[in-house]
Amino acid sequence: MKVVTYSKYGSPEVLQMNTIDKPEVKDHEILINIHATTVTSGDVRQRRGTRKSLPLWPISKFSIGLFKPKKNMLGFDLAGEVEAIGKNVHKFNVGDKIFGLTGTGTYVEYRSISEEGLFTQMPSNLTYEEATSIPFGASTALYFLRKANIKKGQKILINGASGAVGTFAVQLAKYFGAEVTGVCSTKNIDLVKSLGADFVVDYTNEDFTKKGNVYDIIFDTLGKSRYRDCKNILTEDGHYLLTVFGYTQIFQMLWTSLLGKRKVVCGICKETKENLDYLRGLAESGAIKPVIDKIFKLEEIRQAHEYVEKGHKKGNVVISM
Repeated sequence: MKVVTYSKYGSPEVLQMNTIDKPEVKDHEILINIHATTVTSGDVRQRRGTRKSLPLWPISKFSIGLFKPKKNMLGFDLAGEVEAIGKNVHKFNVGDKIFGLTGTGTYVEYRSISEEGLFTQMPSNLTYEEATSIPFGASTALYFLRKANIKKGQKILINGASGAVGTFAVQLAKYFGAEVTGVCSTKNIDLVKSLGADFVVDYTNEDFTKKGNVYDIIFDTLGKSRYRDCKNILTEDGHYLLTVFGYTQIFQMLWTSLLGKRKVVCGICKETKENLDYLRGLAESGAIKPVIDKIFKLEEIRQAHEYVEKGHKKGNVVISM
């Protein structure tokens, strides 16, 4: 079977196409024929492995491997079909279409994984390419919006509204009944409006921190704003959410947890099967829909990484097997 590996950090050229044997399935495992996965900004940061690309340096570098990658495969999520099951598997059957998260190692045609992993039945109305776009982006958006206790009638601003997390954050915030302002570039205004945003700020022409509006939640999916610039446009008990953060933001989170009503919230998203089931229901009802920018073949993995690394993708970049 085909697999993409890397043995050192660097440019997309470090990604190598190889062939290995299909894995055996153990008693409590399922064998998944992976039909689609994604290339996320997290994959790109990990592949580069530099101080600039990795948050929380040097802890993050020790975690993934100081001199070379501890794990030689990238890829965070997947959608595929159960091809075989171990004799003690009870939650899945051969032929089930599933989607979910592995944490790493989905740039491959087959994976054998414990049936207790973060997988569930795929939304019945989506393709494999659409389904694999949900776990990372939508799970992250849902996690942070719940951290902010989003409520009907609140006002939320989403920076990076056209990205993998942002496109789902806009849709979920509207589903929860909030008034949504999306921040994006000129070329993505129509997309963000189509997802339900009530207002759109073009960051190439306007600075959202100086517009004078006040929000209950500011959700920065890119990590490009600063709390000191945003706190004056937050309500007295508002939440400032960050998916990309460093030591300064952790200090701010700890500080605001002790003093004042405004809160900085950052951290690693905690994915759960319950959240995947919840998101599957929203997808099947039409409340959320994946946004796919480009689809590449596994053999085009370097081109996919090059495209994501430019930082201008809309929604998701998908790898179709």
